[in-house]
Amino acid sequence: MAASTSKNIVKGGPVARIGLRSVALGYLAILLIFPVIVVFYKAFEDGWSVAWEAVSNPEAQHAIWLTILMVLVAVPINTIFGIACAIVLVRHRFRGRGILNAIIDMPFAISPVVIGLSLIILYGSRDGWFGQDLAAMGIEVIFTPVGMALATMFVSLPFVVREVVPVLEEIGDDQEQAAATLGAGPWQTFWRITLPSIRWGVTYGVVLATARALGEFGAVSVVSGRVAGSTETLPVYLRRVFESFNEAGTYAAAVVLALLALIVLAAMNLIQRRDRAILAGAGVAAEATVVPHTDVPDEKESA
Repeated sequence: MAASTSKNIVKGGPVARIGLRSVALGYLAILLIFPVIVVFYKAFEDGWSVAWEAVSNPEAQHAIWLTILMVLVAVPINTIFGIACAIVLVRHRFRGRGILNAIIDMPFAISPVVIGLSLIILYGSRDGWFGQDLAAMGIEVIFTPVGMALATMFVSLPFVVREVVPVLEEIGDDQEQAAATLGAGPWQTFWRITLPSIRWGVTYGVVLATARALGEFGAVSVVSGRVAGSTETLPVYLRRVFESFNEAGTYAAAVVLALLALIVLAAMNLIQRRDRAILAGAGVAAEATVVPHTDVPDEKESA
């Protein structure tokens, strides 16, 4: 009886609940909601035409296109790598597994500027470890979109892995072993058992990786050379127009970045709703096909 009447220490009383909600909403409002509102307000303060001119000039258009290109290159590659690496970490046991697990988290711990500098040391055409040989073959990495793509891939690498690993650990490998017992090959097991089971982990990882790739500035800024109209992504372009005191261009570019992020989130929500509708329809169909069981008297009892 005492246990049922005791207060939940997490929920607390009415005062505690209201206080916690106020702190959470106030914190989000100060750090997220109000700044975003101000950015949108300042972008359109002088009218829609001024904002449109700020993002429709050739340099801004090229920066937007190059940003989307970085996402289209980095995210699919990191998704494939993330799924494969998560399977290796969860389903296999080998020496060096802990080291591999720690290396994957390096982009979380290392500053993006350091990442950019390390890429220059490796791939610089003048004195880079591999850059001189690549330059002799006519391949330029640093100060080109190739180096920018490498930097974007590096900073967005861990997200798919870290979202898929817990899902694989949670579902276990019973279904995969059952499929193998029934004669399914590795690829059949992966496409029909493993991938459908981890689809939400993959989806969240892709969303986080996309958001990271869209907003990356430090590493890309170092390896790009920041050449206007050539090697500027949208965050780099935003920084340049901010330093040139172009207020309209700065806020307009920030709005474009925010809209791209919102498009990614909206796409994820649409995928979630579609998947839930499919699962709900499959559940209803399975329920409708259930045949009622009729009790059959046992032979001994009938005898």
